[in-house]
Amino acid sequence: MAFDVVMPQMGESIAEATVLKWHKQPGDTVAKDETLYEISTDKVDAEIPAPAAGTLLEILVEVNKTVAVGTVVARIGAAGEKAAGGSAPAAVPSAPATVAASAPLAASTHPMSVEDDNSLEGRLKSKSSPLVREMAKQHGVDLKQVQGTGISGRVTKTDMETYLAKGGAIAPQMAGTHDPSAPTMGIAAAIAVPPAPAMPAFAPGERAKVEPMTRMRKIIADNMVASKRVSPHVYTVFEMDMTNVSRLRAKHKKAFEEQYGTKLSFMPFIMMAACKALRAYPAVNASIDGDNIVYKQDLNLGIAVSLDWGLIVPVLKGADMMNLGGLARGLNDLADRARSKKLKPDETSGSTFTITNPGVYGDVFGMPIINQPNVAIQGVGNIVKRPVVVTGPDGTDFIAIRQIMFSSLGFDHRLVDGATADLFMSVIKKELETSTFGLE
Repeated sequence: MAFDVVMPQMGESIAEATVLKWHKQPGDTVAKDETLYEISTDKVDAEIPAPAAGTLLEILVEVNKTVAVGTVVARIGAAGEKAAGGSAPAAVPSAPATVAASAPLAASTHPMSVEDDNSLEGRLKSKSSPLVREMAKQHGVDLKQVQGTGISGRVTKTDMETYLAKGGAIAPQMAGTHDPSAPTMGIAAAIAVPPAPAMPAFAPGERAKVEPMTRMRKIIADNMVASKRVSPHVYTVFEMDMTNVSRLRAKHKKAFEEQYGTKLSFMPFIMMAACKALRAYPAVNASIDGDNIVYKQDLNLGIAVSLDWGLIVPVLKGADMMNLGGLARGLNDLADRARSKKLKPDETSGSTFTITNPGVYGDVFGMPIINQPNVAIQGVGNIVKRPVVVTGPDGTDFIAIRQIMFSSLGFDHRLVDGATADLFMSVIKKELETSTFGLE
């Protein structure tokens, strides 16, 4: 008897997934737990193992098709067994493939404006992507009023854009708070207008190669645009002397690797310093929910990891409770599993602060976009030997060769002011330049 292979539930809030690749073709022998296919969800890409051994009889969902969890995507049977005629019924009515416009970043936790329903049908209707929910919140849209074209009526990003273009929203950022009689401070009330037509990407006759975006690239693009739309970004950049950290690392890295079974890079030092700064300035470890400030009591560091096919931000939960060894092991484990598509959905959500390290590619300093719903993101530049003026114990100034790093902080000016951002970065600077990080 054939064994149905179904689209797995990759997290409580995930109602659909897209098939990215089939590792086996009909007629191929499949071992139990061998990678059978790859999928992409709102939160993570993952390799799915075969639930049983046998022969792959048929594939029911082609590459790039988005289907609901529980849908039969393939059948495995005994060698020589033939597939039954016709396709298996899906767990829910099928619909044209849609791209959930979220990101491989921390998912938004804003409450939805539709009734809670834990049934599969309810999740498909109400669990729109984090980007769609954020768009609805910012524009004061009740998702019940939007005609959804996704699976089981799920509202997609395109549905929201169409609805907003028709004027179905109030002024962004003022949902539920706008008083028509209130003074406008010289600013005209915002109204929903259709977006201006995009300039042509290439001219007729121009030599160009056109390829469709991958699902991950679409998700990243949507998330970056949404973040810039939601948060007024401001940046501050600090010069930090990493000579202290460089010496500690060189002195202890061999013993550290023997003790913890993992390599010691510069990142765990930066993460540990950031944890101390986040505890000192809780506004940087917060989120904004309408007119409310949500101060996160846990400290979960999102660490941007560059992949050959895109970008993902796995999250190290409870980072402030770890020593340098725990941070190094956690960081390296998440990065390795991100590159091998072994992350779980809950390991890519729930960040309270994000660090990205473009310095590994020689970047002096970057200006990264905030990872929603965080209110800040730290960019780490390359560590380079530079001549700097140093003041000795006796007050004498002299030029010395030091390991210098530029680090930026991008922050949401709705909540974090420049003074807070600078004080926050000052804590990180002091820690990196003077702390022993428990190594001595």
